[in-house]
Amino acid sequence: MKVEKLILDGNRVADDMKEQLVVRVKELSGKGIVPCLATILVGDDPSSATYVRMKGNACKRIGIHSIRVDLPSSTTTDELIAAINKLNDEPTVHGILLQHPVPHHIDERAAFEAIRIEKDVDGVTTQGFAQNAFGLADYPSCTPAAILAILEYYNIPIEGKHAVVIGRSPILGKPVSAMLLNKDATVTTCHSKTTNLEDIVRLGDIVVAAVGKPKFVQGDWIKPGAVVIDAGYNKGNLGDVDYDACLKNAYAITPVPAGVGPVTIATLLKHTVEAAEKCAI
Repeated sequence: MKVEKLILDGNRVADDMKEQLVVRVKELSGKGIVPCLATILVGDDPSSATYVRMKGNACKRIGIHSIRVDLPSSTTTDELIAAINKLNDEPTVHGILLQHPVPHHIDERAAFEAIRIEKDVDGVTTQGFAQNAFGLADYPSCTPAAILAILEYYNIPIEGKHAVVIGRSPILGKPVSAMLLNKDATVTTCHSKTTNLEDIVRLGDIVVAAVGKPKFVQGDWIKPGAVVIDAGYNKGNLGDVDYDACLKNAYAITPVPAGVGPVTIATLLKHTVEAAEKCAI
């Protein structure tokens, strides 16, 4: 008997989120408030410039005002923090996004920490991380929040399931592990020093791949009936899992592109609107 596969369409989830946001943006407009996201780009990395442009276009489509701050590659840490503080002090700016990565000579963590918590709509500060660990964050990191949104949209149970997260970055692997744990999953977080990785992944009812390596997760690592969330995006539109191979065993899987990515952007917009709504109270 052939088992029907569930393709977790991120575009569908994101479109539904944005439809709801359009209504909320109009309600804010009636109160004289226009949600505003400020994006800072340091240097001229073409991929980063593309991401910033995509986010700006996404804002425009639902009525969010976007400000783009372009800084040269020679920008120092102090100069970047000064630019962030200027946006912190601007009452019409509701969210601040510092595009990652910044040039190597900049202390990225210090720059992230300069973003005020009420404007940290991308969930990059250590304060936001701590709040997320306790399940109290207003704006958890966008990609982890997107993963949870996809699971919720498709009514995929988390409680009591064994979730295996591959990757431990502070804005993806670690926070999504905490969020799944807060949803009563049993969570194993794997990383570059994990031994017998394949055997651990085979235990996962939910597998989240967040390693930044194309086609890293192999099909025979996935146990029959597992849910596979591919949070990677690599050159050539490749995710972190071997999609075709993993699809054979998985019950549900996110494609790349059109999986986690669109929902991540929609989540950023949602957080920005929520930040603006707090100002309207």
